[in-house]
Amino acid sequence: MPFIRILNTKRKYVLKKILLFLSISASLNLFGQPATFDESVAKVIPFSNKAVKLTQSWVKDREGLNIDYLKSLDPDRLLHNFRINAGLPSSAKPLEGWEAPGIGLRGHFVGHYLSAVSSVVEQYNEPLLASRLKYMTDELEKCQQALRNGYLSAFPEKDFDVLEKKFGSVWAPYYTYHKIMQGLLDVYQRTGSKKAYQMVLNMAGYVDKRMSRLDSATIEKMLYTTEANPQNEVGAMNEVLYNLYKVSKDPKHLALGKLFDRDWFLNPLSQNKDILSGLHSNTHLVLVNGFAQRYSITREDKYFTAVTNFWDMLIGNHAYVNGSSSGPRPNVTTPTSLTSEHWGNSGVLSNTLTKEIAESCVSHNTQKLSSTLFTWTGNPKYADAYMNTFYNSIMALQSARSGRCVYHLPLSSPRKKSFLKETDFRCCNGTTIEAFSLLNSGIYFHNDASLWINMYIPSKVDWASMGVQLEQHGNLPADSVVDFQLSVKKKTKFSLNFFIPEWATNADIYVNGIKQGQTIQPSSYISLNRQWQHNDQVKIVFHYKLYLKSMPDDKNVISVFYGPTLLAFESSSELILRSNKEKILQHIAPDNINERTFKLSDNGKIYLLRPLFDIDEQSYGVYATIRDY
Repeated sequence: MPFIRILNTKRKYVLKKILLFLSISASLNLFGQPATFDESVAKVIPFSNKAVKLTQSWVKDREGLNIDYLKSLDPDRLLHNFRINAGLPSSAKPLEGWEAPGIGLRGHFVGHYLSAVSSVVEQYNEPLLASRLKYMTDELEKCQQALRNGYLSAFPEKDFDVLEKKFGSVWAPYYTYHKIMQGLLDVYQRTGSKKAYQMVLNMAGYVDKRMSRLDSATIEKMLYTTEANPQNEVGAMNEVLYNLYKVSKDPKHLALGKLFDRDWFLNPLSQNKDILSGLHSNTHLVLVNGFAQRYSITREDKYFTAVTNFWDMLIGNHAYVNGSSSGPRPNVTTPTSLTSEHWGNSGVLSNTLTKEIAESCVSHNTQKLSSTLFTWTGNPKYADAYMNTFYNSIMALQSARSGRCVYHLPLSSPRKKSFLKETDFRCCNGTTIEAFSLLNSGIYFHNDASLWINMYIPSKVDWASMGVQLEQHGNLPADSVVDFQLSVKKKTKFSLNFFIPEWATNADIYVNGIKQGQTIQPSSYISLNRQWQHNDQVKIVFHYKLYLKSMPDDKNVISVFYGPTLLAFESSSELILRSNKEKILQHIAPDNINERTFKLSDNGKIYLLRPLFDIDEQSYGVYATIRDY
């Protein structure tokens, strides 16, 4: 009988030291960004992008839709604005939407494209995309060389001149610049392109020269981003420069990254003051991801505290039931801030349900932050948040039929998903191609003697340093059974730590067909520590049920879950239920197992409910209001 124990947040445990021979360049965080994992920072280590492969499932199908879209894009059209800006000839048809000539953000999608394609190439060595990635890198280098000063962008340098003088009046040049830097850095770290790395160094050198000419007062004004829809949104410049420093070890890159960290935002967070109300969500969320990378380098306690406090504020007081956030601004000063992209008052969400909440970029970057905090702590609350966001936000933003994505994910009623055209090239088009190129992330983690399974998605992981391969099969959340099979070169002792999510009322664990005796605690881990042999098998049977979650500020505004799955009502009218919570649950019954649907009878009406990630063109609602109680 293997030794079984529960790992939870209340029990302190000490993990063995991280493998000294682990290649840092091969260690990637949950969204594929390069990271340095040290004993003093990381409790657990995500596997490299190469080590985890999805196997056939509905999640794998979604990945395939994304790869097909990446293949459909014409590299010369993507390059057109870069060539024109560099004074080079281009006969390609310009792109549309936010990549059209004259749009301030032109070039940002190319950064996302470089990151997404480099991830696919690293995982699968896909020949067409590998060829295109090399072509894009070669041609972008020509553009940078033509400009002669390290600058590389699809918009002119004068946009930065305007930003430094007016602190706005142009559309977020640093936001776009950072996307291109991060894209090229990903190309280097995922495919080994030294050319791409040199281009990033040149781009950082250009920023350093610009910033060195500015006094501290000018920098502060330029990076003070508290207004609605700030045009001086700088994106994750701090994060990409810290990521670059981890590779280059050049102190200039560390110092440059620190310039983009601002005390007006950092200090209140470190003091646990919720200052999020009124701020533009994605502008500031990505800064916190940068704070996290700074902590991983400098070990400054202030940054650890600020990051963890921010996450607690965000998830506890500003996030909707699917783990995403952003919506109308309390003080409306722009058309966008009337409906979307900002955080509201702490704990007040029931009056924010416009048709433009839960921006896809915010979902992606929230999940990224949860992943980082899990690696630091091993705390299952971050694994719970990651799983919720994965199923009920990330997977819900893409059409399972067309692969198109949404900018916002409305949750009230009646709503429809407004899928972006493939030619819109908005920020969320770019975010989506990155997120869906890394669906293999967040599933497995390790240290030198333990393997964590955080997500139940059909896949294989190669734990090369231990000579171990693990493959899992199942169809969660439609089916509650998940099977695992081990391949080991020789008998090897280590722990398999299986995540028991907060929605699991119980779980049965079998090893080689023998049921194991244990006490299950939701939001914890079950650890199987034994000598594992070749073809050993583990089976988990989860027990879960229907349950309701209420708005924090209105207990009668509710949503319905089945296990990990947020259900949506198919409805073309406002959802008003004439019942109480207990009767609502009693009146929901399974409809079609294969379609993952349920039916609810209420006040003479029959509602069809299906997972939000299965909603496509239907009119729907997530939050319903109970009137008779």
